[in-house]
Amino acid sequence: MRFFSASIVFAAALQFASATPSIVKRATVNDVANVGYATLNGGTTGGSGGPVTRVSTLDALTTAVAGNNSKIVIIDGTITGDTVVKVGSHTTVLGAAGSALNGVGLRVLNEENVIIRNVKISKVLASAGDAIGVQASSQVWLDHLDLSSDRDHDKDFYDGLADLTHGVTGITVTNCKLYDHWKASLIGHSDNNGAEDTKITVTMANNYWTDLNSRTPSFRFGHGHIYNNVFDANNDGINTRDGAQLLVENNVWTGTDKPLYDTDDGFAVARGNDFGGAENTAPVGTFTAAPYSYSLIPTANVRASVVGTAGQTLSF
Repeated sequence: MRFFSASIVFAAALQFASATPSIVKRATVNDVANVGYATLNGGTTGGSGGPVTRVSTLDALTTAVAGNNSKIVIIDGTITGDTVVKVGSHTTVLGAAGSALNGVGLRVLNEENVIIRNVKISKVLASAGDAIGVQASSQVWLDHLDLSSDRDHDKDFYDGLADLTHGVTGITVTNCKLYDHWKASLIGHSDNNGAEDTKITVTMANNYWTDLNSRTPSFRFGHGHIYNNVFDANNDGINTRDGAQLLVENNVWTGTDKPLYDTDDGFAVARGNDFGGAENTAPVGTFTAAPYSYSLIPTANVRASVVGTAGQTLSF
């Protein structure tokens, strides 16, 4: 795998930004990951090339996404419940336009090679689990997700919107909208789980985070590349924790007084960000170049490129 220096990548991004203003992809059922950590270690293809099944009930969804054979599952209409559905390896889960999961989350546990795109998930109770939970898994692409609950209840009524824990590797989160929630995204299981979570590798790019109380994200131990995101009206910012090494580039904030900070010796290299008049207080780290090629949207153009395209905006 060829490594690109940060200066080369940044210069290339400025040169070609007008030709590639965002990383929004064509919408076909056989799309594979082409952004971030999910492109490494053989890539992330999900169920590309496998049979396509359309589902409109909870029982049908649960059955369709199980097992490790290559498969593509398309959610039609609205499915309601109070549970999380386990997704098997070599699976692509897609949301048709206008589809939704109400109270039903998706969990990727001890699996590999999974794609979840264009799925709208709301109001998954904490007693059931996270809206999206990826645990002890590798090569997962989460793209164009619409994830929310409400803030009418206490902070523990719901759990996470997108929690990535227990040593996950090769994870890419792109073009997602996370909003109206208390605890948005936890990366790394706990302060005592460093032996497992130090290997974590996550890319977060072109996502829109708004009306969130905390964890935007909270990142423990591993390596994270967070670029071209928009953060609006959140109480908290990016919290780098417990020795995490983050590369934070060309993001935009409004409405928080701590856009990037540390807890227990987390670290970050920050370049090209608009902190909305606030300050980055995280200690400078050593993670200066991501191990893959990528394109940065110029900071002044990030809001226009991200806000209108994040969330459930594809069609299958």
